[in-house]
Amino acid sequence: MLRLVGGSFNDSDIPTIDSKLHTTVRNGKSLKMQVWDTAGQERFRTITSSYYRGALGIVMVYDITNAVTFESIPKWLEEVDRYSQEDVCKLLLGNKCDMEEERKVPQQDGETFAQNNGSIFFETSAKSSANVESSFNNLVDKILETMYE
Repeated sequence: MLRLVGGSFNDSDIPTIDSKLHTTVRNGKSLKMQVWDTAGQERFRTITSSYYRGALGIVMVYDITNAVTFESIPKWLEEVDRYSQEDVCKLLLGNKCDMEEERKVPQQDGETFAQNNGSIFFETSAKSSANVESSFNNLVDKILETMYE
Protein backbone atom coordinates (compact mmCIF):
# COMPACT_ATOMS: atom_id res chain seq x y z
CA MET A 1 0.00 0.00 0.00
CA LEU A 2 2.84 2.40 0.80
CA ARG A 3 4.29 1.92 -2.67
CA LEU A 4 0.95 2.62 -4.36
CA VAL A 5 -0.18 5.66 -2.40
CA GLY A 6 3.10 7.20 -1.32
CA GLY A 7 5.68 5.88 -3.72
CA SER A 8 7.71 4.59 -0.78
CA PHE A 9 8.87 1.19 0.43
CA ASN A 10 9.23 0.02 4.02
CA ASP A 11 11.17 -3.21 4.53
CA SER A 12 9.57 -3.76 7.96
CA ASP A 13 7.53 -6.91 8.54
CA ILE A 14 5.49 -5.28 11.29
CA PRO A 15 1.77 -5.80 10.50
CA THR A 16 -0.34 -2.68 10.27
CA ILE A 17 -3.92 -1.64 9.84
CA ASP A 18 -4.05 1.62 7.97
CA SER A 19 -5.91 3.51 5.27
CA LYS A 20 -4.78 5.98 2.65
CA LEU A 21 -6.37 7.92 -0.18
CA HIS A 22 -5.07 7.31 -3.68
CA THR A 23 -6.09 9.34 -6.71
CA THR A 24 -5.98 7.96 -10.23
CA VAL A 25 -7.27 9.24 -13.56
CA ARG A 26 -9.52 7.13 -15.76
CA ASN A 27 -11.13 8.33 -19.00
CA GLY A 28 -10.19 11.90 -18.13
CA LYS A 29 -11.87 11.73 -14.72
CA SER A 30 -10.12 11.86 -11.38
CA LEU A 31 -11.09 8.99 -9.08
CA LYS A 32 -10.29 8.81 -5.39
CA MET A 33 -9.80 5.40 -3.84
CA GLN A 34 -9.75 4.76 -0.13
CA VAL A 35 -7.25 1.93 0.26
CA TRP A 36 -7.33 -0.08 3.49
CA ASP A 37 -4.45 -2.28 4.60
CA THR A 38 -5.98 -4.73 7.05
CA ALA A 39 -2.94 -6.98 7.64
CA GLY A 40 -3.11 -10.67 6.87
CA GLN A 41 -2.24 -12.01 10.30
CA GLU A 42 -4.72 -14.34 11.99
CA ARG A 43 -4.92 -12.09 15.05
CA PHE A 44 -6.54 -9.35 12.94
CA ARG A 45 -9.14 -11.63 11.34
CA THR A 46 -11.95 -10.70 13.74
CA ILE A 47 -11.83 -7.03 12.80
CA THR A 48 -11.02 -7.26 9.10
CA SER A 49 -14.45 -8.59 8.10
CA SER A 50 -15.98 -5.18 8.80
CA TYR A 51 -13.72 -3.64 6.14
CA TYR A 52 -15.17 -5.89 3.41
CA ARG A 53 -18.71 -4.54 3.64
CA GLY A 54 -19.28 -1.97 0.94
CA ALA A 55 -15.87 -2.53 -0.66
CA LEU A 56 -15.87 -2.43 -4.45
CA GLY A 57 -12.47 -4.10 -4.72
CA ILE A 58 -10.46 -6.48 -2.57
CA VAL A 59 -6.72 -7.11 -2.86
CA MET A 60 -5.26 -10.31 -1.42
CA VAL A 61 -1.47 -10.45 -1.21
CA TYR A 62 0.88 -13.35 -0.64
CA ASP A 63 4.68 -13.54 -0.54
CA ILE A 64 6.12 -15.63 -3.39
CA THR A 65 9.05 -16.56 -1.10
CA ASN A 66 6.77 -17.97 1.62
CA ALA A 67 4.39 -20.79 0.65
CA VAL A 68 2.45 -20.50 3.93
CA THR A 69 1.19 -17.07 2.88
CA PHE A 70 -0.16 -18.51 -0.38
CA GLU A 71 -1.74 -21.43 1.47
CA SER A 72 -3.68 -18.95 3.63
CA ILE A 73 -5.28 -17.20 0.62
CA PRO A 74 -8.26 -19.63 0.40
CA LYS A 75 -9.18 -18.78 4.01
CA TRP A 76 -9.04 -15.06 3.24
CA LEU A 77 -11.06 -15.56 0.06
CA GLU A 78 -13.69 -17.38 2.12
CA GLU A 79 -13.87 -14.32 4.41
CA VAL A 80 -14.16 -12.01 1.40
CA ASP A 81 -16.95 -14.11 -0.08
CA ARG A 82 -18.77 -14.25 3.25
CA TYR A 83 -18.67 -10.54 4.11
CA SER A 84 -18.39 -8.59 0.85
CA GLN A 85 -20.93 -7.83 -1.85
CA GLU A 86 -21.43 -10.55 -4.44
CA ASP A 87 -19.97 -8.51 -7.31
CA VAL A 88 -16.83 -7.32 -5.49
CA CYS A 89 -13.79 -7.25 -7.77
CA LYS A 90 -10.83 -9.28 -6.53
CA LEU A 91 -7.12 -8.87 -7.18
CA LEU A 92 -4.59 -11.52 -6.15
CA LEU A 93 -1.02 -10.28 -5.85
CA GLY A 94 2.08 -12.42 -5.52
CA ASN A 95 4.49 -9.95 -3.94
CA LYS A 96 8.32 -9.92 -3.90
CA CYS A 97 8.74 -10.89 -7.57
CA ASP A 98 12.13 -9.17 -7.30
CA MET A 99 13.27 -12.17 -5.21
CA GLU A 100 12.97 -14.81 -7.92
CA GLU A 101 15.90 -16.85 -6.58
CA GLU A 102 14.00 -17.37 -3.29
CA ARG A 103 10.66 -18.22 -4.93
CA LYS A 104 8.60 -20.91 -3.17
CA VAL A 105 5.26 -20.35 -4.94
CA PRO A 106 5.28 -20.95 -8.71
CA GLN A 107 3.69 -18.13 -10.71
CA GLN A 108 1.39 -20.68 -12.37
CA ASP A 109 -0.10 -21.56 -8.97
CA GLY A 110 -1.12 -17.94 -8.42
CA GLU A 111 -2.48 -17.60 -11.94
CA THR A 112 -4.50 -20.81 -11.65
CA PHE A 113 -5.92 -19.89 -8.24
CA ALA A 114 -6.93 -16.44 -9.47
CA GLN A 115 -8.53 -17.80 -12.63
CA ASN A 116 -10.48 -20.44 -10.67
CA ASN A 117 -11.76 -17.80 -8.26
CA GLY A 118 -12.64 -14.94 -10.59
CA SER A 119 -9.70 -12.77 -9.59
CA ILE A 120 -7.28 -10.60 -11.50
CA PHE A 121 -3.69 -11.78 -10.98
CA PHE A 122 -0.34 -9.99 -10.95
CA GLU A 123 3.05 -10.59 -9.48
CA THR A 124 4.45 -7.40 -7.97
CA SER A 125 7.39 -6.00 -6.09
CA ALA A 126 6.74 -3.34 -3.49
CA LYS A 127 10.51 -2.86 -3.34
CA SER A 128 11.08 -2.16 -7.04
CA SER A 129 7.46 -1.06 -7.70
CA ALA A 130 7.13 -3.63 -10.51
CA ASN A 131 3.46 -3.99 -11.53
CA VAL A 132 2.17 -2.11 -8.47
CA GLU A 133 0.48 0.71 -10.38
CA SER A 134 -0.65 -1.48 -13.29
CA SER A 135 -2.22 -4.09 -10.99
CA PHE A 136 -4.28 -1.44 -9.19
CA ASN A 137 -5.19 0.21 -12.49
CA ASN A 138 -6.52 -3.14 -13.69
CA LEU A 139 -8.58 -3.46 -10.52
CA VAL A 140 -9.98 0.07 -10.93
CA ASP A 141 -10.87 -0.66 -14.56
CA LYS A 142 -12.66 -3.86 -13.51
CA ILE A 143 -14.56 -2.00 -10.78
CA LEU A 144 -15.68 0.68 -13.24
CA GLU A 145 -16.69 -1.98 -15.76
CA THR A 146 -18.74 -3.76 -13.08
CA MET A 147 -20.40 -0.53 -11.92
CA TYR A 148 -21.56 0.43 -15.40
CA GLU A 149 -22.77 -2.96 -16.62
